[in-house]
Amino acid sequence: MAYKELAGVLNQLAGTTNLETAGAANVYAGTVNRSLVGALNVKAGTVGLEMAGACNVIAGTTKLEAVHALNVKAGNTLP
Repeated sequence: MAYKELAGVLNQLAGTTNLETAGAANVYAGTVNRSLVGALNVKAGTVGLEMAGACNVIAGTTKLEAVHALNVKAGNTLP
């Protein structure tokens, strides 16, 4: 699949469409009413990481920007 921006890749991973980033992250993490970073930390099984750190844990990558890591997790082609 093609590379997606943050909301798009979160919706892809969550199996949703047209949710904003925090909403899609909550669906993906199985949480409710968490912040974007809070939901991503739950999904990653971590506490207190910044967004890029949590996304790299989720994707099994290191040192990527958050959106790049999530695109790797989703199997999307990086630009």
